[in-house]
Amino acid sequence: MDLKSYIKEVPDFPKEGINFKDIQPLLQDSEAFYDAIDKMGELIDMEKVDYFVGIESRGFIFAAALASINLRI
Repeated sequence: MDLKSYIKEVPDFPKEGINFKDIQPLLQDSEAFYDAIDKMGELIDMEKVDYFVGIESRGFIFAAALASINLRI
């Protein structure tokens, strides 16, 4: 699945020179979101993880989902 197609880039937001990455389309599609979490989980040796920390408003969404994968192992 091409996850980049689920991330919209908003140029010059919130100010000129900054390109905001809008992940709302990724969050709205459960299959794409699950695929993104699955791919992130493949990058981590889950047996060495004690905690996931999600910093900022978007990070906690992904940290919680990654933690749920860790529970299934």
